[in-house]
Amino acid sequence: MFTQIGAKPESDFSDPLGMLGDCHKRILFFLNDLVRLAEGAPSGRLDVAERGALERALRYFKESGPRHTSDEEESLFPRLMALNSERVGELLVMVARLEADHISAGLAHLEIEAIGMFWLADGFISHGDVIRLKSLLRSLSRMYEHHLAIEDREVFPSAAALLSDHDKTEIGREMAKRRGLSPEVVRRPLQEVPQFHNTDVEVQS
Repeated sequence: MFTQIGAKPESDFSDPLGMLGDCHKRILFFLNDLVRLAEGAPSGRLDVAERGALERALRYFKESGPRHTSDEEESLFPRLMALNSERVGELLVMVARLEADHISAGLAHLEIEAIGMFWLADGFISHGDVIRLKSLLRSLSRMYEHHLAIEDREVFPSAAALLSDHDKTEIGREMAKRRGLSPEVVRRPLQEVPQFHNTDVEVQS
């Protein structure tokens, strides 16, 4: 779904910062699906393909979204805040704003999920719920546009430059554990890990 010919293979747990960036692509993919469904729902009726798309998007934000937030707030951000670097002051301001965004996004996704689940259960969505859903998604799209850009352009590159290989390895191990995998899928510092693109480990957001 996310792989294109000639595109960079998705990262795995040996490259946790790359994996976080890949998660952003999935966030935008499923958010765009929700926007498309809301904008195309004048009748409120879902066909088979639309129902499947809605189910997948809601499931992604319910299950994978919180894991991504935990990856950042429990694994990445604390290690950045512990650094002794002139850059840390700027990062602390960014991190505080990003964490506030996570709270706002979480509340919006709860309401979106509630509307979406009623839509799936009833096979129909009311005009009022369509208006509310569109409003939520517009606000969420604006927030994500700014939020993901800060992380992709500022936070992740700074983390790649400032964090030790040991820290990056531990972040990858914690991310694997959150997904029910053994932390042993990441065993060595990043520079010692061969760059295999075909892996038996399923990469999850």
